[in-house]
Amino acid sequence: MTIFYDVFNGDADGICALHQLRLVEPRDSVLITGAKRDIALLERVDADSGDVVTVLDISLARNFAALDRLLDRGVACRYFDHHFAGPIPAHPRLQAFIDTTPDVCTSLLVDRYLEGRERVWAVVAAFGDNLEAAARDAAAMLDLNELQLAQLQGLGECINYNAYGPSAEDLHYHPAELYRILSTYSNPFQFIIGEPVYEVLRLARADDLFRAGELNAALATAQCAVYILPDAAWSRRVNGEFVNQLAVAFPERAHAVLVAGAQSYTVSVRSPMAAPRGADAVCRGFGGGGRAGAAGIDALSGHDYERFVAAFKQAYC
Repeated sequence: MTIFYDVFNGDADGICALHQLRLVEPRDSVLITGAKRDIALLERVDADSGDVVTVLDISLARNFAALDRLLDRGVACRYFDHHFAGPIPAHPRLQAFIDTTPDVCTSLLVDRYLEGRERVWAVVAAFGDNLEAAARDAAAMLDLNELQLAQLQGLGECINYNAYGPSAEDLHYHPAELYRILSTYSNPFQFIIGEPVYEVLRLARADDLFRAGELNAALATAQCAVYILPDAAWSRRVNGEFVNQLAVAFPERAHAVLVAGAQSYTVSVRSPMAAPRGADAVCRGFGGGGRAGAAGIDALSGHDYERFVAAFKQAYC
């Protein structure tokens, strides 16, 4: 018997990409996901010949060895992603839908694949991934007013907010649980109006962003800024949303938000929205990754802090 696996990033893009796909192609599957930075997910897939794996919004470069192992076992894989991929295996059992241009997210790639059949969820995801222009472009054919667009933006941001943290224990809801709740709604506006989970996330996000907004920058110029958040659960939850908020407020400036840990920092980098380039290259220099407009580092040693700031300033300042 064929077993289906859905492997997806726990942020708005990964969740909405899978939701679109399963609204059009309903299927019982094994769900494999985690916090946003938990992306080496294919290692957890114990599939055999004849099984089918769908991968959404996790870097192929970080999962290359596990993907290669699955393909060699006879597993069919369909891979949608917009992060740095590295070499893509040429294999008859692999379908790769990968586009790393700065104004594309995984849900927009799934939207292309589905020919727009559940586009409203791609709009939610693009807003959550801080791609407002791309979200509005995708929404142009949906006859939505400004209030509805603002509601979809709020939903995308709240789903995205829930994904941040070094582990699922820091999150309000495990991403698999949030997906299961969301999957019962075909209409995002019904989720916004009638689902208590949304109100929990909305209020928690607002509270965490208020705390972050009270902090001063460790470095701030016209071209780049660095913020350091304390070692606290709220900091770990909000760092991605905070850096996105900064990117929108100062579109000509690059931003790095670091969250202090016991021995290292978690880092989120956003290149200027006016020129989205280089964030992935900066972070790869310290063992991280991502895409040109947005990237991160899971564990930056305290000894490497000054070197990181120097590399960040060299790239943008």
